[in-house]
Amino acid sequence: MSQPEYTTAQATALTNHDRKPIHIPGSIQPHGVLIALSTQLEILQVSNNTQVYLGKAPEDLLGQPLSYLLDPQQVEIVKQCLVKKIGSANAFKVLIRTLYGEIYFDAIAHRTEEAVILELEPTDSEFEVSFLNFHSLASEAIAKMQRTSNLGECLHLVAEEVQKIIGFDRVMVYQFDESEAGSVVAEVKREDLSPYLGLHYPATDIPAQARELYTRCFLRFLPDLTAEPVKLVPTENPTTHQHLDLSYCLLRSFDWCCTEYHQNMGVKALLVISLIQEQKLWGLISCHHQTPKYISYEVRKMCEFLGQIVSSELAHKISYSEWDYKVKLKSLQSEFLESISQADNFIDALIKPEIRLLDLVSASGAAVCLDNEITLVGTTPNLDEVRALIEWADTQVSDNLFSTDSLPKLYQEALIFKDTASGLLLLRISKVRRYYILWFRPEVIQTVHWAGNPQKSMQAQADGSLTLSVRKSFEQWQETVRLTSLPWKPCELDSAIALNNAIVGIVLSKADELAKINLELERSNQELASFAYAASHDLKEPLRGIYNFSTVLLEDYAQVLDDEGIECLQTVVTLSVRMETLINALLRLSQLGQAQLRLQATDLNELLNQVIDVFRASRQDSGLVDIRIPRPLPTVLCDQVLVNEVFSNLLGNAFKYNDKAEQWVEIGYLDEGLGTRDWGLRKSFHNPIPNHQSPITNPHYPLSPEGAPPSPIFYIRDNGIGIPEHHLKIIFRLFKRLHSQEKYGGGAGAGLAIVKKIVELHNGQIWVESNVGIGSMFYFTLQ
Repeated sequence: MSQPEYTTAQATALTNHDRKPIHIPGSIQPHGVLIALSTQLEILQVSNNTQVYLGKAPEDLLGQPLSYLLDPQQVEIVKQCLVKKIGSANAFKVLIRTLYGEIYFDAIAHRTEEAVILELEPTDSEFEVSFLNFHSLASEAIAKMQRTSNLGECLHLVAEEVQKIIGFDRVMVYQFDESEAGSVVAEVKREDLSPYLGLHYPATDIPAQARELYTRCFLRFLPDLTAEPVKLVPTENPTTHQHLDLSYCLLRSFDWCCTEYHQNMGVKALLVISLIQEQKLWGLISCHHQTPKYISYEVRKMCEFLGQIVSSELAHKISYSEWDYKVKLKSLQSEFLESISQADNFIDALIKPEIRLLDLVSASGAAVCLDNEITLVGTTPNLDEVRALIEWADTQVSDNLFSTDSLPKLYQEALIFKDTASGLLLLRISKVRRYYILWFRPEVIQTVHWAGNPQKSMQAQADGSLTLSVRKSFEQWQETVRLTSLPWKPCELDSAIALNNAIVGIVLSKADELAKINLELERSNQELASFAYAASHDLKEPLRGIYNFSTVLLEDYAQVLDDEGIECLQTVVTLSVRMETLINALLRLSQLGQAQLRLQATDLNELLNQVIDVFRASRQDSGLVDIRIPRPLPTVLCDQVLVNEVFSNLLGNAFKYNDKAEQWVEIGYLDEGLGTRDWGLRKSFHNPIPNHQSPITNPHYPLSPEGAPPSPIFYIRDNGIGIPEHHLKIIFRLFKRLHSQEKYGGGAGAGLAIVKKIVELHNGQIWVESNVGIGSMFYFTLQ
C-alpha cells in the first residue's frame, strides 16, 4: 500500500483530531501584543503581556477607547478595517510612549465577524521598507524563477532564494498529492543536516484544519517553538461570549501537536508559506531553524509575496510540462482518426498500425470488443481473461469511461494477470451493444521513501480505540508499493473520449460518400482556382485605368472641380487602391493553387534569419523587437520561397496585432515522432545540441520508408491581443478581417489564407490556440 488503509476506527481518530479548534486557541505567541476591539474601537480583550511591552496592565486597558493608546491618525487607519473584507489587513508603524520610553511597533489590523484585531510587534526600525528596497530584494528571485520552464528547477531556485532572504538552516518545498499526503520536492539546507529531499509524509502530518487555515492565511511564523503562549484577558469575547477567532492573526499560538512534531525534528523556529494552485493548497514552502530566530514583519511580507509569485508561476510551469504531451496526443489523434475515416475495415483501422491505438493513451496493450468479437493488441491478458473482465465491467461499471491504476484491488481475479493489467482504462462506445475498447498498463513496483513509518502516527489505546499521536522518528522508512500501474493522466482520458466521439461520427457516415464528396471538392477547387486567376488577372487592367484617370483628373482639373467633386475622386482613388490590394491577394492565392512545389532540403535557421533581417529593416522600432528562438530549427524538405512567406506573414501578424509595451515573439518547434532509439538520427538531423531532451517524443513512432523522420510541429507564439474563441475557426478565410481598416494598420485579410494554402501545399496543417489579452500560438506542420 502507498499509505495506511484506514479502518473506521482510524478514520474516527483522524476526524476527532481535525475537529480540534486550532483557530481559537485563546492565546498568542509572546513576541507581540494582541488587542481585540469592538466595532466602536473599544478595547474588549488583550493579551496578558501588555505590561511587558506597553507598561500597562490588562485591566488598565480593558474598556478604554483605542485612542487611549494611539493618536487619531493611527486610529483612523484601524477604523478602515471595518469596511474591508474579513482577513484583509492594514499594516503601519506606530510609536507608543510607555513607562520604558518610546517604542516603535509594527501594527497589523484586520477584522473578524465579531471584532477588530490589532497586533503589535516591537521593531527596531521606525521606517517602512520602501517599494524600491522591496523590489531590489525580490526582483532577482522572481527573474530567476521566470527564466526557467522546468518545474523542479524553479522550485529549487525558490528554496535557494527564500533561504538567502531569511537565513534559516533548512528550506523545503513540500507538494501534496491527490490523497493529501506530501513529499519534499526541493530542499536547500545546512551541510551537516540530514536530507529530507524525496521523502514522503502521510496526510495525518498536516491535519485538514491546518491545511484549511493555510488556504486563508498564506504565511505562518513561529520564531520560538519553546516559548510559552500568552493567554487572552478575558478568555472569551465579552460581546459574543465565545473564544476569539484568530485565523488571520500573525501571533496566533501554535497547537501542541505542531510543537512536539517539529521539536522531534530538532526544529526551534518555523516559517511556512502557502502555495496555492487553482484556489487549492498545492504545497508549502517550509523553513526550519535549529534555534529560535526572529524575522521582521517586512521580511515576512516579502516571503509571502514571493510565495504568491510562485503560486502564479505554478500554473504556467505545470501546464508547460503537460502541454507538450497534450500536443503530441492531439497530433496523434488527428492522424489516427484520419486513418479510421479512410479505412474500409473498422477493426483494421483501430489496430493497424497497432502502435497508434496504444500510443493514444500510452498503454502497453489493448482489447477491442465488438459484441463477441474481441481483438487483442500488444501485451494483454489472454482472451478468456479479457472476456471475464468485460463481464465484470458490464455489471460494475456504469460510466462510458472508467479508469483505475489498481485493478486487482477492485477485481480480485486481476491478481492473475497483474503483470500485464494492473491498470485499466475502459471506453464504452455503445450502450446498446457490447462495444468496448480496453487499454492495459502493467504493474509498476515502486519503493516509496517515507520520513519515518507513517503507520506509527496511529496508537492503540487500552480500550482498543485508535488515537492520532505525534511521530517521534523521521528516519527514512521504505515501503514497497505493489498491484499498481502508472496513473492515467487527465489528458489521456480526454484522448479516449475524443476517440469515442470520433468513432460515433465515423460509424454514422459512409466512407464511399465521403470519398465522392472529396473528389468533387478537389475538382471544384481546381476549377475555382483557374477562374480566380483568370478573373483577377483580367480585372487589374481596367482597374489600373480607373486609378490613372482619377489621378489625372485630381492633378490637372482640380481647379475646375468643387470640393465635393475632389472628395469623390479621392474616394475613387482610395477604393481602387483597396480593390487592387484585394485582387493581388486573390491572384496570389490562385497562383498558389496552380503552383508546383520546388522541394529541397532547407536549413530553416538560415531562412528564418533572412525573414528576421527583412522584418527588422522594415520597422523603424526594430530595436524594441524581441524575437526568441529557444533552440536551432531543423532542416526540412520544403519550398524555400513559400515557407519564407509563411514565416514572414506569421511574424508580421504577431507584432502587428500587439498592443503591449514589451512585445515578444517566440519561434520554435516540437519534435513529432522521433524517439530515443533514433538518437543518432536526432543529433544529426534535428538537434545539434548534445543531451538535449526535446519537449515531445514518441519512441514507438515508425520512420518513413525512406528513413526520414516525420515533420516536427512548428509554432510561433506571441504576447499580443489574442483572438476571441468564436473567431478561431474563421481567421484562415480569405478577406476575413477581425478589425476595421483603421485599426492595426489595415490590410486585405488574406495573409492567413495564403499561409494556410502554402502549408496545405506541403501536405501540412495549421491551427491556432489563443487567449484574449494574453497572446496567440500558431502551429503548423510541413509534411
